[in-house]
Amino acid sequence: MREIPDNALRSAPPGGIRRLAYATWAWSVFLACGLIAVLLLLLIPSLAGRRRCARLCTRAVLVLVGIRLRVHGLAALRPPCIVVANHASYLDGIVLAASLPSDFGFVIKREMAAVPLAGTLLRRIGAEFVERRNRARGTRDTRRLLRRAERGQSLVFFPEGTFSEQVGLLRFHIGAFAAAARAELPVVPLAIRGTRRCLPANSLLPWPGTVEVAVLAALPAEDPAVLQPHADRATQLRDRARAVLLATLGEPDLA
Repeated sequence: MREIPDNALRSAPPGGIRRLAYATWAWSVFLACGLIAVLLLLLIPSLAGRRRCARLCTRAVLVLVGIRLRVHGLAALRPPCIVVANHASYLDGIVLAASLPSDFGFVIKREMAAVPLAGTLLRRIGAEFVERRNRARGTRDTRRLLRRAERGQSLVFFPEGTFSEQVGLLRFHIGAFAAAARAELPVVPLAIRGTRRCLPANSLLPWPGTVEVAVLAALPAEDPAVLQPHADRATQLRDRARAVLLATLGEPDLA
């Protein structure tokens, strides 16, 4: 992916009154638009309609808070598939909701279901919640995701599961790739850049800037030219997707 020609992405955002004023405006926009979105999503009967509404609302939020979104390669995205993206900020979910077609369901950690406003919004757009701490419940959630994938549901994962203050790519969990291998769906790596600066992991003070999303080449779940026939396909898909994202992002390997 090309470098973002925006000097702001490579410089630290200012502090003081200017940043506090912007942060107050940005959080007011997030809250107001979130309330409006939830009301609309409660009224819209169809899941496809609710997802289209969420896409419009998240795009409006980004415009209002001065975050420029640039998406590359979207025309090449062919559902059904499994999308896996790097995770660097709480903004990543908003950015992907604004970027991707309404075919896609998001896979989210179950703790988000209990967050006021966000939990309701996520449930109304058909997000799939996954337990990370309770092994038995996590296994049930994984089986449910496998069934969804086998029925041709396109899913979006952040395979790192979380994000860190340190710049770089964390290790990938296997769930997304197991679902792809089981359902024989291609894995599409998606690189996000810029959200770390707009809303860092160690701060509640956002800042405007440019965010770039690049849809990379799909990795077929069954590719005899690449996959070893006697090796675990999910593991191979995970390793290939992670290597592609590391090369594209140019960030350190934190695994």
